[in-house]
This record gives sequence, structure tokens and C-alpha cells, in this order.
Amino acid sequence: MSPIAKTALLTAASLSAFGLVAASDPLPPDLTYRPLPSMPLSAVREADEAQKPTVMERQRKLLNDRYDLSDRPIPGVLMSGGRKPVQDGVRVKLPAGETWDDLAAKSPQEIRDKDLLPKGFMPLPHVKQATGGQVFPEEEIGEIGRDEGRDLRRFDVDFDLPDNLTPEFPPPIFLTTHPELGDVSRGDLLTIRNFYEYMNGIVTPVQMEGLRLLLTPFPQEEFNQTEDRKVAQQSLGVACLDCHSNFHTNAAFHQTPDVRPQAERFRLDTVSLRGLFNQQIHGSKRSLRSVEDFTQFEQRTAYFNGDHVSATRKGVNLPDRTNQVAMMAQMQNIIDFPPAPKLDPFNRLDPAKASEQELKGEQVFMGKGRCAECHVPSLSFMDNNMHDLKLERFYKVGQTSNDMVAIPDGPIKTFTLRGIKDSPPYLHDGRLMTLADTVEFFNLVLGTKLGRDEKDALVAYMLTL
Repeated sequence: MSPIAKTALLTAASLSAFGLVAASDPLPPDLTYRPLPSMPLSAVREADEAQKPTVMERQRKLLNDRYDLSDRPIPGVLMSGGRKPVQDGVRVKLPAGETWDDLAAKSPQEIRDKDLLPKGFMPLPHVKQATGGQVFPEEEIGEIGRDEGRDLRRFDVDFDLPDNLTPEFPPPIFLTTHPELGDVSRGDLLTIRNFYEYMNGIVTPVQMEGLRLLLTPFPQEEFNQTEDRKVAQQSLGVACLDCHSNFHTNAAFHQTPDVRPQAERFRLDTVSLRGLFNQQIHGSKRSLRSVEDFTQFEQRTAYFNGDHVSATRKGVNLPDRTNQVAMMAQMQNIIDFPPAPKLDPFNRLDPAKASEQELKGEQVFMGKGRCAECHVPSLSFMDNNMHDLKLERFYKVGQTSNDMVAIPDGPIKTFTLRGIKDSPPYLHDGRLMTLADTVEFFNLVLGTKLGRDEKDALVAYMLTL
């Protein structure tokens, strides 16, 4: 057994000993398959509800130790729907006695040996790592409850980030087929109850059927009919657009289905589906080569934690490739990015519209900051590749945070930066709260040695995208 696996087992054993994990949770965490429940739902729920305050307080402490979570908006800067401010400033906390410039001057080995990597740059654990599963923000839970009568509230955990650090809700919807209409959401959340009225006459029959399927709840690991669920009442499940609200994101999170053991599965922040028409690979780790592949495979991965054996007993959904998957893909492929009026047709700033600081930020982005090497403007600010940042140069592999064992991230796909101000938190696991955090992260990891003015200009530039 590897040292990391042993660490995971010890972590699980200590949690069980202190009563922080129910006996029905997937332990030990070094298995490939998820074991069946060993306790009745009533006993699991009683144990989970008793442990919930401790679980949430432990996660609250981790977040407050790592970040400044206060509400500090950038004056006058709103997300694309015009209702929610974009948050300002670096929120990752530095080790005592360090400055960002001092840290950037140190070698990766020195930072690793002295344990100086800011904890906010480390992988962010799931709120309940040993159990995992989808966790929805309160706004989504409330809206789906009011509109559809479905309950997305888990009895064992709550969403862990404050509202000021999550995307605008509900987000606007922009269509490639009707750019003249602007936001077609009417300021509402698309649900199975209202989608036809809102989209009738705007989308094709094929797209309408795809939209219906994307809004239809199907069984899912934590939201299902069986006794291992994490909701009080038997559930129809979840819909694709429960996480990808209005084809964007509401910051709901899960765990990657692509890594085992359980203790090493990284938190997975919901990504936006905007601009999917230009994306050639899908999934942070899997690199699936079409949205059709992803849509079909997701029913056995995110929905069931990557365990097709577990899926069968819960009511597995096998969408038909021709008559269902293709239609779902057709709908997803017409979701556009939000307007960016300062960009020209080649995604470069128009000097007549951009400020001096924004133009300077574009220069940093294209040059010293090395951002454009992966986020290519002409390719919708991505490159349809996967890259390994080798962050483990800066920390000791195998350390644990709230039961998550830190291993190297490995190759992760390049995400688009179009409309990036609308999509906090950032990175594949949501470990960075603001755009300023991402600038400091990549300045350290890429060794670009940016000055304060260059960092501020880079943030100003990204706000135009």
C-alpha cells in the first residue's frame, strides 16, 4: 500500500473513532467501488444530522484560515446580468511575515521545504471529503423548491462559501442564434416548469427537446430513491441544469469522478457551459472529445461518482445517442458568451474603447504574464489542451486538509476566460476566490515576477473579457 493510501486509511480510522463519519459512509477510502450501506437510512440520517454542526464548523475554520471571505466589491463593476458586484482584492492569506513579492522571489524548493505556500493555493477539500457528492447553494435549493417542489437540500452538509463569492443568480442566457435578443432568461431560472413558455419561438424543435432533457431530473448518488441518499425524502434526482444554472454555473460542487481513492478525489467546481461550441475537450481530467461523449458519459460519472455498478440499483439513465444525446448537445452548442463590447472580432481590445490600464493589462497578458500561451484570444481564450502546472513543486505531497490527501493535480484542461468575471470561484476546484487571487497564483507558479501595477492591469483587462 502506498504512503498516501495509508494516510487515507489512518484519516478514515481517526474520523470513525471520533464519530465524525457514519458507518455507512464509503470507508475505507482506498476502494475502487463504493460499498453498499451498512446501516438503515434512519440511523445514517440521525448520525449525519448530529455530526453536521461539527462538519460545517471544521470547514468554516479551514476557509477562514485560508481566505478573507468578506464582501468587498469592485466599485461600479457588475457581472453580466447587471445585478451582482464582482469582488475585489486578493483573498488568499499569506503565511506570517511574508509578502507576495518576497514569496515570488523564493524558489519552489524553498517554499516547499519551509511550508510557505499559502494554504489557499492548496487543493480545496470537499465540505465532507469522505462522503463527497453534489452540494448546491441556497439560492438554487430555494428556487427549485419553489418552482418544482424538488428538495436539493442535504441533511448532512450545507454549501460552504458565502454568496458574495459565487456567481450571479440566476445568470443571464445568451444565444449564438439570437445575439440581437441579449439575455433571453427574463431574469428567471429555467426549470422544467417554465422552459417551454420562455423558449418557444426562439429555439428549434430539436433544441427544445434537448433543453427538456437537460432540465429533467434523473437519479443521482446523493439524490435518489434508495437508502444511501443524503436527502430526507425520496428524490427524482437532479437535472444537468441544477448545477449549470441557465447554462452557466451557480458554484455547486462535487468531487471528480476520475480519481481514486476517495481521500484523493479533488473538489470539482461547476463550470460554465457558455461557449461550449468552441470547446474541443470536455471534463477537467478525462479529455472527452465531444460534448455528445461528455453528455452521455456524465450520467455514469458525476451522477454516480464514476461508479457504474452503483448506478444500476438507483435507476440508471442511459440516454439514446441519436434521439436524446444529440439533441441535448444541439441545445448546449448554441449558448454564447456574454457581450464584451471592448473586444474586436479577433478578441483583442479596441484602443478606442479600452482604458490605458486595460490596454496595459492586455500587454501583460500577451507577454510577460504568459497568460496567452494557454488562453489564446483567437481561440476564445483557451487552447483546447491540458496542462500540468506541477504545483507540487511548492508543497509536500501527502499532507491532509479536512480528510483530503493532497496529491499532484496533474494535467487539467485550459478553461476559457471569456466572461470570466461571472464565474467565481476559480480553478477547477474553486480554490481561488477572486481574479486577483488567480493573478497572484500564476505569478508564483509561472515565476513571472509581475509588479503591483502589472497585476492590477491584468485584473482590469480580465474584467473586459
